[in-house]
Amino acid sequence: MNELNAQEQEIHDKLLSRRPDLESCSSDLLKTHWALVEMYDNKGTLFICGNGGSHADAIHIAGELCKSFERVRTVPQEMKDNLQGLPWGDELAEHLETGLAAIPIGTSGALKTAVENDSQLRDIAFAQEVYALATPGDILLSISTSGDSPNCVMAQSTAQAIGCPTISLTGPHGGKLATHAGITIKAPGESTAVVQEAHIAIWHTLCLLIEAHYFPTLR
Repeated sequence: MNELNAQEQEIHDKLLSRRPDLESCSSDLLKTHWALVEMYDNKGTLFICGNGGSHADAIHIAGELCKSFERVRTVPQEMKDNLQGLPWGDELAEHLETGLAAIPIGTSGALKTAVENDSQLRDIAFAQEVYALATPGDILLSISTSGDSPNCVMAQSTAQAIGCPTISLTGPHGGKLATHAGITIKAPGESTAVVQEAHIAIWHTLCLLIEAHYFPTLR
C-alpha cells in the first residue's frame, strides 16, 4: 500500500475537514492519486473530457497541472544546459516551469467540428481525439455528473481499447462510466450544481496532491 508523504497527507486531511461529506470519496480519490503517480513516473499524459461545466473543469485541471499551481517547479539542470546558446535560452532556463502533461479533450474546434460534420455517428468527437492522441499507459479522466454522457462513454471505451487506464468522476449514481471505468469517484449531491461543487473540491485536491508528490517547496 502506498503511503502519503506529510504534505500529501495534510492536503487530504484539509479536504475532509472542509468537506466532511466527501469522506465517502476518500478511498477512490487516493486510488486516483496513485494511478496518476504511476502514470507520471512512466512519462504518461492525462487526458480529460467532459461537457459544459465539466468541460470547463477539464480545461482548468490541465491549467493547474501544466505549470506551477502552488509549488516551485524549477526545470531540471539538463534542460537548462540544453537551452544554453539558444535564442532566449537564459530567460527560458530561469522562467520555464516543469509541467505535468495534461490535455483537455474537445478544445480543438477544427477537429471537433470536422468530426461532427463528417461522421455519421453522433458524439464520436471525443473518442476520435483520444484515438489519435492517447497511447498505452496514458490515463483518461472522464467527468460527468450523470455518468452517462455518450461522448464521454465513447471516449472511455476507446481509451480502454488502446490500453489506457480510465477514471471517472461522476455523481452518486455513477452511470455507464462507473460501470466500466477502472476507478470511479462518485461525488455526493442531488442536483447537477451540488455535484459539480463537489467535483471542483475533488479535482483541485487531486491537483494539489500530485503536485506535492513531485514538488516539495511551496511558492
